This record gives sequence, structure tokens and C-alpha cells, in this order.
Amino acid sequence: MLIQEEMVLMRIFVGENDRYQKRPLYEALVELFCDQGLAGATVIKGAMGYGSQSKVHSDRFLRLSSDLPVVIEVVDYQDRIDAVLPLIKDMFQGGLITLEKAKVINFHKES
Repeated sequence: MLIQEEMVLMRIFVGENDRYQKRPLYEALVELFCDQGLAGATVIKGAMGYGSQSKVHSDRFLRLSSDLPVVIEVVDYQDRIDAVLPLIKDMFQGGLITLEKAKVINFHKES
């Protein structure tokens, strides 16, 4: 069975070294999303990137690899994303969050 829905894709861009209560921020965020019942979250560690301060981080050079980029992606309904935004805004000192409409296609095997 094929199910198509309009949802929201939230991407959160942080650094690998960002912390929340002495834990990696991305771990704390995923735990929060799970506790809040969001549909799912994925953490993607980047090989290279830079942010607002234009400092390049790369896994190719040992001296630059201390804070690689991390992206947390979450897809859920708009109201559920809106409900979690106030909870995450105080969890990090800097970063970027993007929201975009997403056409979600779920494939389910029929029994």
C-alpha cells in the first residue's frame, strides 16, 4: 500500500562538539524527539562544512577535524514540529534550523 502525505522536514545544523548538559547535543535532541513521540529522526555527520563564522571543518585534515558538522533531520506533521520548537531553542548556543514542506511517501506491505 502506498500512502502520500504532506509533512514538514526539519533540519537542525550543529557542530559535533556542541553539548547539552555534558552530552553531545545531537544525542540529546534525538532523545527529546523520541520522548515527544515524533515520527523519527536521523543524525548525519558531515565530512566537511563551515558555518556562519566561515571556519572550515574537515575530516581530511587532523588539525581541522575537531568539530565536524552534524545535521539532525526530522519529518513529522507541522503541528508536532511547531510543538517541539520551543523545547529545543534553549538547548543550543548556536546553530541553524530549517523547515520545509515535504511530500512523504510511505510504503507498507499489505498483509
